[in-house]
Amino acid sequence: MELIELRELQPEPRTGRGRLERTNALRISPARRPGPGPGAHPDPRLTAGPGTGHRFEPRRRGLHTWCDQCGNFVWGGGRKTLQCRYCSFTCHYGCRALVRLDCSGPPGASDEDDTEQALEKDTNVDEPSEWEKAELDQAQVEQRIKEYNNQINSNLFMSLNKDGSYTGFIKVQLKLVRPVSVPATKRGPSLQAGRSGPRTQGVKRRTSFYLPKGTVKHLHIFSYTRASEVIDALLRKFTVIDNPRKFALFERSEKDEQVYLRKLADEEQPLRLRLLAGPSEKVLSFVMKENETGEVNWDAFSLPELHNFLRILQREEEEHVRQLRHRYACCRQKMQEALATHTPG
Repeated sequence: MELIELRELQPEPRTGRGRLERTNALRISPARRPGPGPGAHPDPRLTAGPGTGHRFEPRRRGLHTWCDQCGNFVWGGGRKTLQCRYCSFTCHYGCRALVRLDCSGPPGASDEDDTEQALEKDTNVDEPSEWEKAELDQAQVEQRIKEYNNQINSNLFMSLNKDGSYTGFIKVQLKLVRPVSVPATKRGPSLQAGRSGPRTQGVKRRTSFYLPKGTVKHLHIFSYTRASEVIDALLRKFTVIDNPRKFALFERSEKDEQVYLRKLADEEQPLRLRLLAGPSEKVLSFVMKENETGEVNWDAFSLPELHNFLRILQREEEEHVRQLRHRYACCRQKMQEALATHTPG
């Protein structure tokens, strides 16, 4: 088992096989991040020539996302964006000729995927459940931690700290349909590699690969660790340079033979939800997927990015107005010509 740890810890002594999960944890801290691990290999579907198997179609309006080829933000209009019908690879019109990654095939190719998608259909919810809104005092937190540790069958315990916070483990399943991008100067990360490199912003040379379906990672986090920090840590693990806002963390629950998904807000605390729900994966599990809800947190963009978006909007508005005026002018001219050819009487 491999773990991703979101804090700096001193190495713990090897006291036996019972400590295997903790001693093998990948330690990540803001001050020091490990480099890329050995044994990396590229996705075999990454070709030297144009990628094959894709069926690109105009993407429906109203969805904003990031280009899987160049990594830049794209607007959701069908005139600007293409998306593969089978693997959901999304790119600018101008980036289509640069795609080198072969299509991974229809996302619902397996029976398991078909069943899961059918269960999840029309069951997405936006508001937290009532039990998720519970506020616990210190005594209740301590009692919940004891109950949680008594129910688990591994040594992935929760621990209460002196300052009132607590640490523990969460498991995140990566269910990504679209490919992810890594720096082209580095080899694609191996899922078995023990370390990862830093995410580099602004890298223009990129290469892409598909994460295997069913990829699962464990993370050791604090009670105050936010959902956005969990996403960022997972991207660093695979040296992914895509914008973190391209992805979202969801909570998944099963009830009455239905699967319910809820997108977590950036500031929500996954470990707190894990404690409230208990260790049952049916009651609560975590899934990282593409952020395909159509929502964009504009407050998260920098001022230069926002100014650039405004300039893009202005250019698109001016072009749209120009086309409308041209169309109406042509209609007016045809009507005037028709009037001129008809004599009264």
